[in-house]
Amino acid sequence: MKTLEEQMSIYAAYHRDRRNKATHFIGVPAIVFAILIPMAWVEFGAGVTLARGFVAVVLLYYFALDAVLALATAAMVAALLYAAEQTASMGTAAGWIGFGIFFIGGWAFQLLGHVFEGRKPALMDNLFQIFIAPLFLVAEIFFALGLKSDVRKKIEARIAG
Repeated sequence: MKTLEEQMSIYAAYHRDRRNKATHFIGVPAIVFAILIPMAWVEFGAGVTLARGFVAVVLLYYFALDAVLALATAAMVAALLYAAEQTASMGTAAGWIGFGIFFIGGWAFQLLGHVFEGRKPALMDNLFQIFIAPLFLVAEIFFALGLKSDVRKKIEARIAG
């Protein structure tokens, strides 16, 4: 398993432009919200849905990388999961409309950001990078607040080569 710094430096290399990062703060949560809507319809019983299982597995991975960043990411993802479940409960028509608007809109923001960046998205080289995006955004907030500076330095050093 790659370390936090390895995963983040790969993703960060594709996200150097501040405008690209800004579009991702809209696009990534929109896409996460969107994909959780249809996942919320797949129930396994006892309150367990595909959406909850997916979130749990991804968060476990984040905790293996960094507990503090994972905890902060969990708060953000929990809010998105709650909103997705509420949207899913409105019925399939409303759910699919919400999915379509947020999924397409989220990707539009993402791709616009990569126009600013002048570089293709990280997932084009490694599809797994799509799972790093939410953790990356939370890490960027920490970095902006002056937190996790040791992690930021390691990431920047890896990118510099």
